Amino acid sequence: MPKTKTAEKSARSAARKAERNKAIRSSTRTDVAKAEKLVTGKKSEDAQAAVVQAISSLDKAARKKVIHRNTAARKKSRLMKKLNASNKKAS
Repeated sequence: MPKTKTAEKSARSAARKAERNKAIRSSTRTDVAKAEKLVTGKKSEDAQAAVVQAISSLDKAARKKVIHRNTAARKKSRLMKKLNASNKKAS
């Protein structure tokens, strides 16, 4: 338990931020998972839109410092790599 008033306030603040970050992180993971699922499927137009949505979600999470910017860049890179590979295979 926090001993000082500032420690108590810091704990409350951390709890609020953790709750907000959890929602952002969850929606980002959902968008990335949806995009990866569509990329492995046959629908390239839907996959393209889902990848754009996932990249946007990753950028927003990185901008809000929910995830590290390098983590967002790595996930975006891997997602685009998968999309390009599936497009090349389909052609």
